[in-house]
Amino acid sequence: MDLFAYPEPLADLVMAFSRLPGIGPKTASRLAFYLLRHEDAARKLAGAAERALREIEECETCGNYTDVQPCRICASTNRDRTLLCVVEQARDVVSLEKTGEFGGYYHVLRGVLSPLDGIGPEQLNFAPLLHRLDGVREVVLALNPTVEGEATVAYLSGLLKPLGVTVSRIAHGLPVGGDLEYADEVTIARALEGRRRL
Repeated sequence: MDLFAYPEPLADLVMAFSRLPGIGPKTASRLAFYLLRHEDAARKLAGAAERALREIEECETCGNYTDVQPCRICASTNRDRTLLCVVEQARDVVSLEKTGEFGGYYHVLRGVLSPLDGIGPEQLNFAPLLHRLDGVREVVLALNPTVEGEATVAYLSGLLKPLGVTVSRIAHGLPVGGDLEYADEVTIARALEGRRRL
């Protein structure tokens, strides 16, 4: 993208958008021009971003994003205290909550083990997890099925099982509406491993 044709403030805005995940150069340019034509939308976007940066923090209990301490999920007395679901990022809590199927509490790791990137157990939210196990019967690992996610699952499983906690993993397999013909071998293998009796 040739930013030399843009005035410097506009080029800076385009570059700021293009640094966001999933935003390519053309979309970044479209968004920047849109905001220039719609001043009210630009001010609302800037205000919302500033407010989120000012008011949102990590829950001191689970690591989820919140505007109150502890977060509303951790403060709830209507959830199952014996169930704890471990996720990689705060956005994963939202995905799981949308299903309405999990009634326990959450713990956000803030990433996964990745030695090549210098991310070990010390960089992740492991120690607070161990302090939350009093009264917990089952820890559900809901990590993404990547190489790093699998390594993190193996590490956590080895860490938690000796403590007498049941460790489970969310099932992986074919999505609803998916075709076997287009699924990769790992996905099909996971679907077979996770099969259940009807």
